[in-house]
Amino acid sequence: MGKNLEGFSRLDEQEKFLEDFGKLVKEEDVDLVIIAGDIYDNGNPPARAEKLFYSTLKEISEGGKRAVLVIAGNHDNPERLSAASPLAYEQGVIILGTLKSIAETGSYGGFNIVDAGEGYLELEIKGENAVILTVPYPSEKRLNEVFSEEYEEQLRQISYSERMGELFERLGQKYREDTINIAVSHLFVVGGESSDSERAIELGGSFAVDAQMLPEKAQYIALGHLHRPQRLTKENRQIYYAGSPLQYSRSELNYSKCCYLVNISPRASAVVNEIYFKNYKPIELWKCDSIEATIERCRENSEKNIWVYIEIKTDRHIDQSEIKEMKELRADIIEIRPILTGAKEEEIEFKGISERGIGELFSEFYLSKRKTEPTEELMSLFLKIALEEGDDENNEAKEA
Repeated sequence: MGKNLEGFSRLDEQEKFLEDFGKLVKEEDVDLVIIAGDIYDNGNPPARAEKLFYSTLKEISEGGKRAVLVIAGNHDNPERLSAASPLAYEQGVIILGTLKSIAETGSYGGFNIVDAGEGYLELEIKGENAVILTVPYPSEKRLNEVFSEEYEEQLRQISYSERMGELFERLGQKYREDTINIAVSHLFVVGGESSDSERAIELGGSFAVDAQMLPEKAQYIALGHLHRPQRLTKENRQIYYAGSPLQYSRSELNYSKCCYLVNISPRASAVVNEIYFKNYKPIELWKCDSIEATIERCRENSEKNIWVYIEIKTDRHIDQSEIKEMKELRADIIEIRPILTGAKEEEIEFKGISERGIGELFSEFYLSKRKTEPTEELMSLFLKIALEEGDDENNEAKEA
């Protein structure tokens, strides 16, 4: 919630998704909804995003008729997310921010929390019991906090993945033969396919977790972080990333978004069905053979509700009047990228820099790199930042 596309707000699309998701939950008469982290794009989300999210939780829980379990992801501020817990429990919503978060036992209308501790809870729903391992985004610091001091020296010798394996093995002892056994976490598992829109947490692989470290006795493992919906097919286990509900980068053009409807009972394999989401405003990549062809395509598709990236083959630079015409004809153009053909790339000669304005230098540099002139808005923003920093430096020099 609140994530944009190159500075363009997606909240209208996110609101439509939440409306449809609420209807889907009720139509399928779901007993438990699991949201595996990254509720927001960052730790300080827009007020509208928070309002939409909490109103949706209230709607789908129907006052505790169904359980809703939410864990924090690497984008979320766990304390801020968990701040609503006292009110959320009244609606049958369980929000867990960190590895050390403990759900409150008790009766919540349509279900009971019969047991809970750090990293797990047991639900009783319609006469069946489910043990769920709950592991919100385990940063290295938070992961170390769950181990006692006697493990301190040992922890220095084993990898992050092995520590996660040790944690899941310990928590997995809560599973029983007579319970539905599930795990939910927010992490990067080796073999998962990423996109350009995620905020990396694996740091070159050091925080990547091997699939074999995930709890073996779990009948279904719900993962958050990767934006591409996917199943990790390690040894035919039921390990799934639900993905993001919307396309958040051009790298996500070629696959659909979905959630998973899971039917599960004790001692049986989970039956998993994909339910695909609507694409409320698709991202398109236009590859055009000329500036004139691009303008014409903008004219022909002026009413289409899409986000657009444009690549234009051209033997010259695109001037501002042409860019302005494209954007007047076709709203929501994210990027216009010229691909120069039959022309040598021009180089900037940085001679007499002291005699030229910073705006002129930036304009030439931008032109050499992007093959198009910067927009008036971009120039204005650059100059504002540059001049503010210049003032700060001058002030510091005077103070010195």
